[in-house]
Amino acid sequence: MMQRYIRKILEAQVYDVAIETPLEEARGLSERTGNHVLLKREDEQPVYSFKIRGAYNRMAQLTPEERARGVITASAGNHAQGVANAARFLGVKATIVMPKTTPDVKVTNVRRLGGKAVLHGDAFDDARVYAEKLMEEKGLTYIPPYDDPDVIAGQGTVAMEMLRQHTGKIDAIFVPVGGGGLIAGIAAYVKYLRPETKVIGVESNESACLALAMEKGRRAILPQVGIFADGVAVAQIGKYTWEICKDHVDEVITVSVDEICAAVKDIFDDTRSVTEPAGALAVAGLKKYVAREKCEGKTLIAINSGANVNFDRLRHIAERSELGEKREMLIAARIPERPGAFKEFCKVLGNRNITEFNYRYSDSDSAIVFAGVQIRKNNDGRDELLAELNEALDEVTDLTDNEMAKLHIRYMVGGHKPSSCGDEAIYRFEFPERPGALMKFLNTLGGRWNISMFHYRNHGAAFGRVLVGMEVPKKERAEVRKYLNELGYTWFDETENEAYQLFLG
Repeated sequence: MMQRYIRKILEAQVYDVAIETPLEEARGLSERTGNHVLLKREDEQPVYSFKIRGAYNRMAQLTPEERARGVITASAGNHAQGVANAARFLGVKATIVMPKTTPDVKVTNVRRLGGKAVLHGDAFDDARVYAEKLMEEKGLTYIPPYDDPDVIAGQGTVAMEMLRQHTGKIDAIFVPVGGGGLIAGIAAYVKYLRPETKVIGVESNESACLALAMEKGRRAILPQVGIFADGVAVAQIGKYTWEICKDHVDEVITVSVDEICAAVKDIFDDTRSVTEPAGALAVAGLKKYVAREKCEGKTLIAINSGANVNFDRLRHIAERSELGEKREMLIAARIPERPGAFKEFCKVLGNRNITEFNYRYSDSDSAIVFAGVQIRKNNDGRDELLAELNEALDEVTDLTDNEMAKLHIRYMVGGHKPSSCGDEAIYRFEFPERPGALMKFLNTLGGRWNISMFHYRNHGAAFGRVLVGMEVPKKERAEVRKYLNELGYTWFDETENEAYQLFLG
């Protein structure tokens, strides 16, 4: 099997539309990690993503009859642009089905390249099912985004270039993983020629389908997929890609949203380019690997896979990057309600910079403070600050890893529920962000239970977030859960969340 893929990679037709991208040293990352870090700049492709390679190589194999009928695909955006660009070059009509949550920059570019963009569903799998339906109805040829030998071979040309560009020892290559087309192509080529080089997959912990397959020893479907890193938001690893990955990928590292955001900033600092979240996965995984292994002097390559990001999303990325870099800590602390207390609190913090400070009068004895504090870039600084605060104050809570605190509480600290409010239940929702989505959510929520609190903030992302408080007697909680399950939105019961209990309960 491996020899067949090597031949297909060597014969792949990609350079009619793709370019050989540079392999650049990341000086800042190299200095900070103590290793030789190289970035494969697939964000510099004509469509700002490696996906153009596999899409064109697959379409170059079409028969004249297939070209005449036209092609169709489903994509969260980058493969869509690759297909549209390849279709324009080959003179083929292309229909691309994209989730409604696809960033506008990707939809616009597909149309600019001459593709017919059809928006359907809230996630990739919804778009794929609809694309397959249209394929049957109209006799179109489906161009898979990752699970196809010719697509895998096209992506494998990335590895062919890297081994030619860097002839010295390579200790590890970090590859972002969605459906697995890129890592399968790279693993096939690298492990055949340099079996000693580690090939390490990196996934968002919201869509870790390869990690799940590795754990179970077989392909499996994730029950839920987060779409912050929309370019890799896939529920199941591909069939063809799994056959390669299960034997030739050394390990899979999963990273958080905060770690991805920090990696976007790292890449910007070294290259002055802005990758999309999926495009920064490899760097995030590389940093996590170095921290875990405490390695130095190694040659490590990370693949910057794409740069198709909505400008509005950068606000959220910037807000979370400091947390992902372990440079900021969020805390809640109880201080006396008297003049000079805040000054004493600041004195405990020493020369650390306060990045955020919120509190609300609670009673005549004490106040709850919500603060963001800059710390040294390691967990020791976090532990050190906690120890100092616990020594000086009666009650301190670390909220740095509390998702509800980071998404909502920091923006809405304003006091506890009034005594007149009945039993309050708190629910956090996520729903696809598109015009009218919030109004639909409000209409669907209905009016059976009184809403006692509501918080919504647009992060410029593909999904919206709402925090809702409702007056619900405890005996009706099971009925509420049944009702919420029928709504069809992703939801979380946050009634017992410590952040809620401290600031709003």
